[in-house]
Amino acid sequence: MRIAVAADELVGVAEMVVEELRKRGHEPVLHGALNPEERADWAWASEKAARAVAEGQADQGIVCCWTGTGASIAANKVAGIRAALCADAETARGARRWNDANVLALSLRLISAPLLTEILDGWFTSNPSDDPTDQANIAHVSEI
Repeated sequence: MRIAVAADELVGVAEMVVEELRKRGHEPVLHGALNPEERADWAWASEKAARAVAEGQADQGIVCCWTGTGASIAANKVAGIRAALCADAETARGARRWNDANVLALSLRLISAPLLTEILDGWFTSNPSDDPTDQANIAHVSEI
C-alpha cells in the first residue's frame, strides 16, 4: 500500500514511522520534514499528505506534529479526508472500523517506538465496518 507520511520535524517517531511502514511492506510517500524539497510546517506538510490520499496518489496517510492536533486539523480540511488522532491501538482500530479513517494522526511528543508498533497494528488490522448504521454515519460526514 502507498502511504503518504508527513511530519513537521524529525523528532520522536517521525523517521520510525517510515521505517516501520517499509518493514510492513508499504511504500511511504514522504512529505514535510521527511522530504527536503517541501515546506516542513505542520499545516503545509499535513495538507500535502492528505491531498495525496484524497487524489488517489496514496491509499492512506499518516500525519505527525508535536501534539498531533494541528496535523489532524489540517488534514481534515481536505475534502474526503477522515483523519483520526490516535494515541493507542484501540483508538486506531476504532477509527478504522467505525469512522473509516483514511489518515492516522500521531503526536511526535507522546508516541514511543513500542506504542507506535501497537497503533500501526491496530490501524492496519482493522477494516471499515459494513454495519448500515456505521456506513450511514460515514456518508453523513461526507455530506457535512
